[in-house]
Amino acid sequence: MKICTTLCMLAMVLVMMSTDFITVMAVTESHIPTTLDGPFEPVTRRFDPTLRRGSDDLPMTHPRLRKNVTLNFPEQIALAISSPTSMWVSWVTGDAQIGLNVTPVDPASIGSEVWYGKESGKYTSVGKGDSVVYSQLYPFEGLWNYTSGIIHHVKLEGLEPGTRYYYKCGDSSIPAMSQERFFETFPKPSPNNYPARIAVVGDLGLTRNSTSTIDHLIHNDPSMILMVGDLTYANQYLTTGGKGVSCYSCAFPDAPIRETYPRWDGWGRFMQNLISKVPIMVVEGNHETEEQADNKTFVAYSSRFAFPSEESGSLSTLYYSFNAGGIHFIMLGAYIDYYKNGEQYKWLERDLASVDRSITPWLIATWHPPWYSSYEVHYKEAECMRVEMENLLYSYGVDIVFNGHVHAYERSNRVYNYSLDPCGPVHIAVGDGGNREKMAIKFADEPGHCPDPLSTSDHFMGGFCATNFTFDQESEFCWDHQPDYSAFRETSFGYGILEVKNETWALWSWYRNQDSYKEVGDQIYIVRQPDICDVPRKVCRDFTASI
Repeated sequence: MKICTTLCMLAMVLVMMSTDFITVMAVTESHIPTTLDGPFEPVTRRFDPTLRRGSDDLPMTHPRLRKNVTLNFPEQIALAISSPTSMWVSWVTGDAQIGLNVTPVDPASIGSEVWYGKESGKYTSVGKGDSVVYSQLYPFEGLWNYTSGIIHHVKLEGLEPGTRYYYKCGDSSIPAMSQERFFETFPKPSPNNYPARIAVVGDLGLTRNSTSTIDHLIHNDPSMILMVGDLTYANQYLTTGGKGVSCYSCAFPDAPIRETYPRWDGWGRFMQNLISKVPIMVVEGNHETEEQADNKTFVAYSSRFAFPSEESGSLSTLYYSFNAGGIHFIMLGAYIDYYKNGEQYKWLERDLASVDRSITPWLIATWHPPWYSSYEVHYKEAECMRVEMENLLYSYGVDIVFNGHVHAYERSNRVYNYSLDPCGPVHIAVGDGGNREKMAIKFADEPGHCPDPLSTSDHFMGGFCATNFTFDQESEFCWDHQPDYSAFRETSFGYGILEVKNETWALWSWYRNQDSYKEVGDQIYIVRQPDICDVPRKVCRDFTASI
């Protein structure tokens, strides 16, 4: 208890430091700051008015979106991690149907095979899997329906960690097999093994800015893609197609339901060259909800991707976990039940309790809407989720949190319950991938931009908790200056790269699309301190409460 008391008092001193002693962070060629140098004085880099705040979507006739295979040959090929020794391969065959009356095809009419091996052209194993067809149905006058092509998912098992595999997918009985592609498995979970570069992207869409993001990202050679929600923005369209809009409710105030036009196929083609070589791990955003008849939601999202849900003990495609080398990733659903008596929360308790930090020292959590954002748009929108889950994640020592949703970039100091805390996670929002809704440029701490608390709830997230918070200004809903938890914020399109160096150091780099491929917009070493923070938090909190 004496050790715990000393550490807790040290933490309290750090949390209570005045801003006069907060470090000013500067990235120079000779010095990359670390979280050990923090907490940092908040910095804002204003939006460059010479840049575009947004751009229109690419048309489905664009060369990167249109179909370029014939008959039942595979397209939209994608990888996803199943376990350290298994990989999902997914693809689509056949044509989607759009119209007033559509009839789904039989998913069993085309086989699901993957031939693979360690040498190019020599396939020593064959994996077989399942297929599915889904529909988007809108029983309203004048609205069209959609049914997908056949979506195939095959799990390749018994793979060796850290090994390159060559593969083809399709149906050999037709025959209709893809061209050869390859992927590399991650090293086995260990405190000494990590993926080389993990790209983190949010709110991507299918605009000209999206192409800049992906092209820029490819030049930085990622080994995995972490997609933090809002992928296609298909629900910015009417079912009959036409041109997408930045504000659906503004453009179509009388729509009987928020319709969705199937731009998923274009998105799958757009991403194929990248995600057929490196795995993409996704978490749902609000734009993946895609309501349809019988109150069905997330149908396209849940059908098109493969998830290690069963492997991680989850009963849902909307939350799961996986290991990538010495990192344990937790993917959480913000648009389903996250309350303490719900299945997701109970699953999260079990998953966190099962993590062996001697094998996977790094613990990273991801969900779509940020808890710590100082922008006006979506301000405190996810407060109910924070109130329910933050203490649990903190008690298990989550190191980093990745979010999207807000169309800008922001990185926090280490924070817990709105207070600077040396054992709290670093929250990073990268909702700046390129979507057509335009960038967020206003801050809630600016005069005239603090939103009405009653306007901040999202009905898909449930409840209203925007006033359930504690911080230095007590009754004030917004700060009158950039919050202390906000270390750096900037409005620019871009993405991030995480490079975990060892069991305590990781380099985070944020890249702006308008810069050269190696020029960083923000960079910091995130440093774990297990000697300070791996103590029973509950005992410390009980102690500090008693004094």
